[in-house]
Amino acid sequence: MSTFAGIWLSLVAAGLAFCAVLPGNVVDVGYVSYMGNQTYPNTVVYYNIPYAEPPVGNLRFRAPVLLNTTRVAEAANGQIVDASTPRTFCIQGTLGDGDAGGGGSEDCLNVDIYAPYGATTGANLPVFVWVHGGGYAFGNPADFPFDAWVNQSPNVVIVSIYYRLDAIGFLAHPDFVASNGALGDNNAGFLDQIQALRWISQYISAFGGDPNRVTIGGESAGASSVALHLVANEGAQLFQGAIAQSVFRHPVVPPETKLALFQYYATQAGCGPGTSAEQMACLRNASISALARAQDTVTYNYTGPYKNFVPVLDGTVITDYPTRSVLRGEFARVPLLVGSVSNETLASGTNISVALQSYFPALTLFDLSGYSNVYPASEFSSYDEQYRVATGNPTVRCARSIWGGAFSVTNSSWTYRYNTRSLTQSPSDTLVEHAAEISMMFGGTNTSFNGTTTYVPETPADLAFASELIAYWLSFVRSADPNTYKLARSPAWPLYTLDYRARIVLERDQQNSTSESGSYLEMEPVSETLGCAFSASQVDHEQN
Repeated sequence: MSTFAGIWLSLVAAGLAFCAVLPGNVVDVGYVSYMGNQTYPNTVVYYNIPYAEPPVGNLRFRAPVLLNTTRVAEAANGQIVDASTPRTFCIQGTLGDGDAGGGGSEDCLNVDIYAPYGATTGANLPVFVWVHGGGYAFGNPADFPFDAWVNQSPNVVIVSIYYRLDAIGFLAHPDFVASNGALGDNNAGFLDQIQALRWISQYISAFGGDPNRVTIGGESAGASSVALHLVANEGAQLFQGAIAQSVFRHPVVPPETKLALFQYYATQAGCGPGTSAEQMACLRNASISALARAQDTVTYNYTGPYKNFVPVLDGTVITDYPTRSVLRGEFARVPLLVGSVSNETLASGTNISVALQSYFPALTLFDLSGYSNVYPASEFSSYDEQYRVATGNPTVRCARSIWGGAFSVTNSSWTYRYNTRSLTQSPSDTLVEHAAEISMMFGGTNTSFNGTTTYVPETPADLAFASELIAYWLSFVRSADPNTYKLARSPAWPLYTLDYRARIVLERDQQNSTSESGSYLEMEPVSETLGCAFSASQVDHEQN
């Protein structure tokens, strides 16, 4: 080869390399390139990136199928795929407030990815994976935006998972197990989450993430999902840390326990008669509107026990009550950040015993008398306070003590009590209710029916407190310790141990300061420790 030809080829190669450089809001995952939305100078959001095949047709009510990347590439036809705007979310159930569900699409197995502008393979940034709440029945990840988080800390990648909900995601039947999946799969919505984690493990490096530094987190049903991931049989461990906000401690029962619920739902969808195989064939052929109406009817009219479509003991992935697994020490050995809000409860009823019996149908009269002894009226200033603690501890708050204690033995754990009212509460409501932290963490989001939200205004003090929360959370994601990268004004957050049950109270400054933290430390009350020890002893009947 002549010298001239060699120089010419070198120049051509350099030109091709230059042309291959992608803008900072475009990512090449290997089989296709995605263009995201640059929402801040340092932040890009990639919406609705698929991680599995669409669960439609014969795939309805089945475990997710590995994404066909060849199909995705052929559909793109060499063009960059526009991922700059949210497109759809999973079919919603009703909130139970008189609304109808049904919004969304079955073709929803996607993730939203928030990344620093220009982040590419080799950046090896820690990854935070978020599982939204909503009782496993509703929720739209786009309503909980993370771009402000990355803007504040442009050294992380954040992924938000869409997973199938309500009956479409959590229809249960014992014949699914007996047929080895030929009829359908229990826990399809939870299996969606596992498949999303597998996709993240394989492809997140293209967005600048490190698949070996993944922290999973969520609130309510999302925190319940996190708890299940910590004890489930998922094969290779796909995460290295966990954040659980207000764990939804629902009964996790065998599919046999859900037979009456299945039959009621199938009947409402027009698929009541016949064998389970005939019913499933009918449900797969039913219109999505018929399925949505049927799951709404369950919410409003079904009066039997175990009335929610939630994860069950499938015998393969989820094999025991989560609390029982934790008490045996059978859980992922990772650092844990876990807590709840001050006044929350997930039970409802006319009195404590009725509420607990409805929430935990297997409780006996003897069990209920135990709750009366553990939470005597003489220890509370009002019946409302007694009700909230006696029902709130077992249904949600006790994850803080039970899980925090267990994880402190094998790794490290930090616990909190969130004590700031939601931005969306009316001024007359002085209690700190379930999900109060969500509006503060996500730009004032005020979620509503069918995957919609509005955003309430935030004051400078709100924004300052939100930045404090985000710093603690992302410090944990980055270093497995909420203190390493906390804001200078924030107090040090002590480890939670069985010998020193200290926790942080996360509170906005009472004087509305933007330069002072309102957060402080407290010890877990002895009454809470004892109450949650009692709840742990009731695991066989609480079934959680």
